[in-house]
Amino acid sequence: LPAGLSQWFPAVEALDVSGTGLAEMGTELLSLPCLHTLLAKNNRLGGPGSLPKGLEQAPLARSLRVLNLSGNRFAEVPPALLQLRGLRSLSLGGNRLHGIPPDIQELHSLEFLYLGGNFITAIPPELAKLPSLRYLVLCDNKIQSIPPQLAQLHSLRSLSLHNNLLTYLPREILNLVHLEELSLRGNPLVVRFVRDLTYNPPSLQELAGRTVKTRNVPYAPSDLPESLVRYLSLASNCPNPKCGGVYFDSCVRQIKFVDFCGKYRLPLMHYLCSPECSSPFSSASQSSTSQSESDSEDEASVAAHRMQKVLLG
Repeated sequence: LPAGLSQWFPAVEALDVSGTGLAEMGTELLSLPCLHTLLAKNNRLGGPGSLPKGLEQAPLARSLRVLNLSGNRFAEVPPALLQLRGLRSLSLGGNRLHGIPPDIQELHSLEFLYLGGNFITAIPPELAKLPSLRYLVLCDNKIQSIPPQLAQLHSLRSLSLHNNLLTYLPREILNLVHLEELSLRGNPLVVRFVRDLTYNPPSLQELAGRTVKTRNVPYAPSDLPESLVRYLSLASNCPNPKCGGVYFDSCVRQIKFVDFCGKYRLPLMHYLCSPECSSPFSSASQSSTSQSESDSEDEASVAAHRMQKVLLG
């Protein structure tokens, strides 16, 4: 950045230094107390010293609202950026990121997060702790699964996941009540569906726990060791309405196809308590007539009126 910038333009509010070959931003940046938009796209930032020291203590940390560092060489999200608590928009697309730091949850004001075009393999559950997030772009990465915690992003309007390695979506994604756009093209779930319904028999402890829960066997905390009381409290109800059973650790994974818009069926992962609760016709090859589809009509009716645009192709 040019020396004397703060003396020349002390009240500057927006600064665009994109495409200038910039390899580092100097301390002049720290003396811009009114700066709310900083665009530094398509540069050579990413090495040691790319960002000025003391960024998190500068007035900029409170004033900055929009930061775009896409098209640079960052291999990780700089820790100093996670201290910019006033940020509403953060773009780090087209860098060399391999992950998302859990401390991303500190950016409570964030509404727009663009991390497309990186090498990210996993989404940390902490990402779900961004209460104001409306637009999340994770396209063109190497993400294999979506944590169910993302259902806590109640403000989310748009979720871009195209060109990743997703084979299914967690059923909790139906809880994104304000979601209007979901982009999924270029994922394995679009061209082939998961068929793995492996099932490990439950342990004797789980069998006993299931019996206690399904038959409502009365017990008091003083009757059992604390570890067993805690174990019994972790029972999950089988989603099959005709079952009424529970499971703890051993369960059957089932793909259910939910119709979002009357045109696309998305595979959502369910967990059942036993193979008997799973239809033998739920394989992807028979998805157009499978029992798993017909069983999903209740969820389809709930989700279809919410989802305005599902982009699969």
